[in-house]
Amino acid sequence: MEQWTFLTNHAHVLLCIARDPDIRLKDIAAHVGITERATQRILADLRREGYVTPVRVGRRNHYEVERDLALRHPLENDCSLGALLDALEYPLHRAKV
Repeated sequence: MEQWTFLTNHAHVLLCIARDPDIRLKDIAAHVGITERATQRILADLRREGYVTPVRVGRRNHYEVERDLALRHPLENDCSLGALLDALEYPLHRAKV
């Protein structure tokens, strides 16, 4: 049976970074289920469009997510990245209470 998900790998990478801004590239790849090279390409896309900014901290990157930017697709561009991330995080916040 073919497997599919509602979210793209770009969304999965962003969700990993939003959950842990200090996450390593190889850990993102493992969580999303893609190669490190694919993760690098996705991060390059997200950086180029301004959704993610890496900040060097010692030998590692810390990622800042620009939550105020609109989503890219015309059906979604009235929604901010922050609103999407908040919606996806809702079950995690609820479980912690």
